[in-house]
Amino acid sequence: MSTPRTHDTAPAAVPAADIHVRDMADADCEAVAGIRIRGWRTAYAGLMPASYLAALSIEEDAARRREHLAQAGSSVVNVVAERAGDLVGWACHGPSRDDDLPPGEAELYAIYVHDGQLSTGVGRTLLDTCLDRCADAGYERIRLWVLEGNARARRFYERAGFTPDGAEEPFEVDGEPVPEVRYVRAVRR
Repeated sequence: MSTPRTHDTAPAAVPAADIHVRDMADADCEAVAGIRIRGWRTAYAGLMPASYLAALSIEEDAARRREHLAQAGSSVVNVVAERAGDLVGWACHGPSRDDDLPPGEAELYAIYVHDGQLSTGVGRTLLDTCLDRCADAGYERIRLWVLEGNARARRFYERAGFTPDGAEEPFEVDGEPVPEVRYVRAVRR
């Protein structure tokens, strides 16, 4: 694996009525990249080398988002959250990429929330949308990877019913270990 797969810094909350979730469009890629890069810098400060986080480029990430969006296919779902007309979050899910799992499981690849919108229900609304879409697609379970040291994200997922499944993955950033743990939950409870 070349990059961490997911994180969110918003705790579980009742989804806010003023948040609108829709499919991501090409025009959203720069805003999503900005949210994603700021999310990395906020959530991973002290967990990853500061020089690596400082070198992240919104422009390069936006180009990757466009490429991924164009190549995603129908099984990968990208959604964005808006509040008062502003893009405030992004989530992406699809089939699990892990070889040790049976076919037919989903994976939450990413959730990122604008740092000014943490703890406001954006992350939970995005997660609930992904869970609903996974259920509609026939998935029974969903998994995700989170940095072992990302306590806030781990609390968010645990409050949403995810539990560690025992899988761990070594991950390095600029030669420094940044281990990940995998979580799982039923799509419907």
